[in-house]
Amino acid sequence: MILKGLKEKSIKKKLNSLLKNREANFNTDKIENIGVILNADETNDFEALKTIAQTLGVLPNKVKIIAFTASSKAQAYSWDACFNMKDFTWNGKVNNTELQTFIDTKFDLLISYYVEDVLQLKYLTAASNANLKVGIFQHDKRINDLIIKTEFNKLELFKAELKKYLNVLNKLHS
Repeated sequence: MILKGLKEKSIKKKLNSLLKNREANFNTDKIENIGVILNADETNDFEALKTIAQTLGVLPNKVKIIAFTASSKAQAYSWDACFNMKDFTWNGKVNNTELQTFIDTKFDLLISYYVEDVLQLKYLTAASNANLKVGIFQHDKRINDLIIKTEFNKLELFKAELKKYLNVLNKLHS
């Protein structure tokens, strides 16, 4: 129990440090690849999330989806990787090579599609090496560059709004 508290405190400290030192680096490069972070405990419609790439004109093989679950058993789902609390050390470091690779990948667009206030999801979003971070409504507005306030179960509305904003920002191929 003490170890869990220490782990959470360490992750919070790292998250706050990342957000404090974050520099917005906006560029006009077109979106070629997409990373998606989701909470597996909130949704099971993963195929619908993959349609975001089609809506934005990105090839399906250029989408990497990673999910968090509170369950201690990482289950085999239909997305790229799943992580949980055991993938973090007691001092808040990532202890999973797939997860670290996701964080280090230079995504043109990172979509944080979760609403539950989960520390590990927020940390992963903040630590990601993405050019543009987009999410649905979050309590901490420092995490994403663009927040599209839609209901979680309204994926089609989210995709339409995302496409509209990315067109305005000139981030999509014609």
